[in-house]
Amino acid sequence: MTPDEVLDASRYILVIDYPDRDVPETLVRGGFEVIAHEGPTDEDYYVYGVDGDTVTRKQLDHAPTTADLVYTYRPLDELEGIAESAARAGAKAVWVHPDTGHDSARGRTIVEGVGLAYVDAPDIRDAVRGREARR
Repeated sequence: MTPDEVLDASRYILVIDYPDRDVPETLVRGGFEVIAHEGPTDEDYYVYGVDGDTVTRKQLDHAPTTADLVYTYRPLDELEGIAESAARAGAKAVWVHPDTGHDSARGRTIVEGVGLAYVDAPDIRDAVRGREARR
């Protein structure tokens, strides 16, 4: 799947860590339902929304059970567990942030090994903004 196809097939995005708040904010402004895991426990999930020009963030009391796409900014040694969780949640793809230092070939093998599409370029924010500009 191309990055655009992955985004077109996605409504619910689970964000597992991110380099800065611009990631979940760009996704939610792009029209996606966004839940971000922002800490080590199941109490560290937040749902993002848009209220006028403001991005809102509300803590959830549980981990999400479904996702169309999982975005991650975690080290390669965590990717197998992330990919397995993404598959259990019904995701179609895992999008890895390009600046995590992953070996793309190894990452692709891990993610495709559980039956999901692998994307690591472009930066998801650029893909969402480019998609919006084409509309």
